[in-house]
Amino acid sequence: MQALLKLSRAIDGLSERVGKATIWLVLIMTLISAINAFVRYSVNYSSNGLLEIQWYLFSAIFLLCGGYTLMRNEHVRIDVIAGRFSPRVHAWIDIIGTIFFLAPMAVAVLYLSWPIFVNSYLNNEYSSNAGGLIVWPVRLLVPVGFALLILQALSELIKRFAFLQGLIDDPNVKHKGPSAEEELALAIQKQREENA
Repeated sequence: MQALLKLSRAIDGLSERVGKATIWLVLIMTLISAINAFVRYSVNYSSNGLLEIQWYLFSAIFLLCGGYTLMRNEHVRIDVIAGRFSPRVHAWIDIIGTIFFLAPMAVAVLYLSWPIFVNSYLNNEYSSNAGGLIVWPVRLLVPVGFALLILQALSELIKRFAFLQGLIDDPNVKHKGPSAEEELALAIQKQREENA
């Protein structure tokens, strides 16, 4: 089990790095949206490419942060019901939910999305909109995002079984710390201080 816990920590580290890197995309997407809106209303110019890059960035944020969200126990769950159970029962609910619902769904999406990406890449697919962007990079986000989610689900399973064996503390306890927005603000402030 110690080797599995080491693997779990490695997966958690990967999810943490991907999640914290992806948080910056929120700022980039917001800036592009603001610039696009300003240009559209001030000089009456709009670009399908700018609109599509906003969609691409939103897709990247949503898909790449799935594993990060799962790791931080911030995903949608029915805490009103699950909160009434003991931590051990809650761990079993997570195990059953992961094995029978999350993992099969994520594996199916990964399996079905890969050929779509490959086809798009081989055909060098572009958006059908005038001035649109190349499509295969955003199609790649789907299998990559679900692969990260599957890895994190494996990590969560390992942690739940380790908890049931008494090897680690309850992994369902939400750690009090800065939110994603607060982390981004701190990173921006740190970057300013380094540049000053």
